[in-house]
Amino acid sequence: QVQLVESGGGLVQPGGSLTLSCAASGFTFSNYVMSWYRQAPGKERELVATFRAGGWRNYANSVKGRFTISRDNAKNTVYLQMNSLKPEETAVYYCNGRWESQNYWGQGTQVTVSS
Repeated sequence: QVQLVESGGGLVQPGGSLTLSCAASGFTFSNYVMSWYRQAPGKERELVATFRAGGWRNYANSVKGRFTISRDNAKNTVYLQMNSLKPEETAVYYCNGRWESQNYWGQGTQVTVSS
């Protein structure tokens, strides 16, 4: 059974930091392109960061220099370190795993940036 379970969300003040984790199971994690997306209220889901199996990483322009995606293939886990968070980044953050025709989503974790 495929599972992606996100954790680490919560309430943080503007300028603060959070690290999200996504634990994967039920598929060969090391083969998969792992990404983080987010969806704010009333907005479409948007890609935040991607980490390909070969080590190539890509970020949305809005988060470059502040967010870092990493993965630990031994632990089947992908992370998103988020620094200097802004109120407009309040959203549900989703983990995604993709390889060939397979495309898996987690349930999401809420991140609220507010004073």
